[in-house]
Amino acid sequence: MAAAIWVDADACPQGVRDMLLRAAERTGVSITFVANQPIRLPKGLSVQAVQVAAGFDVADNYIAQRAKPGDLVITQDIPLASEVVKNGVDAVSPRGDRHTRESIGQRLAMRDLMSDLRDAGLVRGGPPPMGVADKQRFANQLDSWLNRRQREQ
Repeated sequence: MAAAIWVDADACPQGVRDMLLRAAERTGVSITFVANQPIRLPKGLSVQAVQVAAGFDVADNYIAQRAKPGDLVITQDIPLASEVVKNGVDAVSPRGDRHTRESIGQRLAMRDLMSDLRDAGLVRGGPPPMGVADKQRFANQLDSWLNRRQREQ
């Protein structure tokens, strides 16, 4: 079975979604967007939208149960990235940060620290808006995965 891309689509930026749709058009890679809200996608591509029930981690669990080694998961959710990476699945954030077995522990710890600091009122807000460099990093990671997939087929 061919490798596929799974997208944690509830918080996926439009620019990343557009890049993924162009990749599906160009390469025919299968992409599944998973969200707890409806997602409109163009017809005629190898893409599908799966709407899961509303609830904590429902989309994450759906992806984690179906992604297999060789697949790529696009997510901002560090616990989901941790779970799939441990199962041999590639994971990348929409900002182009590649999650690996070596890096995921530190990212989980940083996520937990920032959550505690926000809860204590010591830090406000989230990450800055996605910039051009973030989009370029994501595009590079996506191209790298697509090229590796093509060589392996």
